[in-house]
Amino acid sequence: MANLPYLHLGSDVTVHNREIIGIFDIERTTINKNVNEFLKKCQKSGKIYYVSLDLPKSFVVTGSENVYVTNVSTLTLKKRCGII
Repeated sequence: MANLPYLHLGSDVTVHNREIIGIFDIERTTINKNVNEFLKKCQKSGKIYYVSLDLPKSFVVTGSENVYVTNVSTLTLKKRCGII
């Protein structure tokens, strides 16, 4: 499944690999003040999308500054897009 042009984030949500800026672990990154400010800004502008109602494990930032919060781990997402 690696090296496909789209990354499946869970449910029916996919993003094009070219659009991905980063894949982040939610627990490790949200302790950073700058990350929290970025996420608040995205929330206010309506650019955060929750892929699942389950406990979030990671989030994906795209070039259009959309943020996808998912219950899929960063390791699994990186494997899916061929980073690992």
